[in-house]
Amino acid sequence: MLVMASGLHHGHPLRLVRSCAQWIPKDRIDSVPTGLRGIYALHRYRPRIGKYDVVYVGMADGGAGIRARLEAHANSKRKRELWTHFSAFVVWPNITEAEITELEGLFREIYRKDKRANRLNRQKRYRKIQNVRVRDVSRLAGEGP
Repeated sequence: MLVMASGLHHGHPLRLVRSCAQWIPKDRIDSVPTGLRGIYALHRYRPRIGKYDVVYVGMADGGAGIRARLEAHANSKRKRELWTHFSAFVVWPNITEAEITELEGLFREIYRKDKRANRLNRQKRYRKIQNVRVRDVSRLAGEGP
């Protein structure tokens, strides 16, 4: 059985993430419960240095669920050989699909210009983040014209 770190909503340290499982071997996908919503990452384990590279960050909304998305990637001709492990971050039930999409977009934007990041992460950008982007760091608080 897959063990996921979790806590109670009241007194829980995180507002968005209810539970997570990290760096799980790909052959354990069947242990992930169906219908879970949240963010997941595909990793490639590098045994020589004992580290995990992020290959892809994705989201699962109320439709397919994290398990179904992982299964699709495991069967994908394009992605199946690129990753060895995964992490899953399950959100609370009150988190909307728009909020999950925004989280995924934020991660994509972080990796967008990382030359070491896998091409699967770099290829997508989150256009909505451009609407709140400022060129002058002194305007980060959102004040002014």
